[in-house]
Amino acid sequence: MNKLAIIGSGDLGQLIAHHAEQDAGIGVAGFINDFVPVGTSIATSQKNYTVLGGVEDIMTLFEQGKIDSLMIGIGYKYFDFRQAVFERFQGKIPFANVIHSSCYVDSSCQLGEGIFMLPHCTLDYNVQLADNVLLNTACTIAHDSSVGKHSFLSPRVAMAGFIEVGACCNIGINTTIIDNVKIADDVQTGGGTVVTKNLDKAGLYVGVPARFVR
Repeated sequence: MNKLAIIGSGDLGQLIAHHAEQDAGIGVAGFINDFVPVGTSIATSQKNYTVLGGVEDIMTLFEQGKIDSLMIGIGYKYFDFRQAVFERFQGKIPFANVIHSSCYVDSSCQLGEGIFMLPHCTLDYNVQLADNVLLNTACTIAHDSSVGKHSFLSPRVAMAGFIEVGACCNIGINTTIIDNVKIADDVQTGGGTVVTKNLDKAGLYVGVPARFVR
């Protein structure tokens, strides 16, 4: 895969482009953005990239051989869009995984498509990451735990064993989750939250231990 198209040209899209080319050896063809004119140059610290088109142009770009894979560079404030655009193209165009070389991923782990893992993450025995998951810097996931589709883990999230995180979750920076906990879909935790029991309903949780806010 040397013609990666990243959907979204903002901070996250540019971060994916940086690590894809500088560490993973994946060539980036350019960005997909519905709100920026085709041909616009997007400057990063390493390179200038071009806006190739909008979401409606993706299949044409693929069929013309201008792109060969996708990743979604849209952040956690737009989970509905992340999910919709992933499902629209899954099975039609390959989604790349960008996993930094400093990460440890045990050979027993199962990874979906479209995964982005930033430096120094650890996945222990039998961890499962579903499609379109992002792990920010230095996340640690212990044995037999799983993260559902489209979810985000912020820097230094620590998950013990036998944890299930649902889909479209945003787990805040330095959140700690003890073992044998289940977290429902669409859950958000604040920074430094400590989860000691199941979080059964969608919403925001904060504190030590975690309490439902809204």
